[in-house]
Amino acid sequence: MTAEAGRRRLILASQSESRQAMLRAAGVEHEAIASGVDERAVRRTLEAGGVAPAPEQVARVLAVAKAEAVSRAHPQALVIGGDQVLALGKRLFEKPADLAAARRQLMELRGRMHDLVSAVVLAEGGRMVWEHAETATLTMRLYSPVFLESYLARAGEAVCRSVGAYQLEGLGAQLFERIEGDYFTVLGMPLVALLGELRRREVLAI
Repeated sequence: MTAEAGRRRLILASQSESRQAMLRAAGVEHEAIASGVDERAVRRTLEAGGVAPAPEQVARVLAVAKAEAVSRAHPQALVIGGDQVLALGKRLFEKPADLAAARRQLMELRGRMHDLVSAVVLAEGGRMVWEHAETATLTMRLYSPVFLESYLARAGEAVCRSVGAYQLEGLGAQLFERIEGDYFTVLGMPLVALLGELRRREVLAI
């Protein structure tokens, strides 16, 4: 890696605590800048044609929108954009607005299988230059309503920061009986693929 590459400015187009923690734990120095993208408006645009968009399309479009928005403001930096979509069959979920919404969502997911699709992109000069998406399939156990109330009381409002109303790295692990797929994809970003691309671009040491 060249000295110049080592000084390359890297920005995460998000204030996501989970994605920031993943990058920090992997030793990736970065800044975090919120994109300001209205995710609900982007989703409504995708759904306007009357045909439900594929989960991967939604995740990719949102990740690109975030990365390119920050990249336009910081064209000399390499910007990471990420997004995650939860799909139960053809239905796509959003982050619950409050604990009551989280409770309804988790009751709907209990005992069933759902997909988490996570997309990550890189942008520079205001345009996307690389993208990757992965899917993990998770099966929730048939937990009791009593357990669910205990889980929500212990986890608190933090569940509303996740599209699935759970955080696998914490108490949310107790909700599942089976997980198929990459751990980092479940957390919200296909980290291994991203690290490989950053090495290819000499942002990280080879």
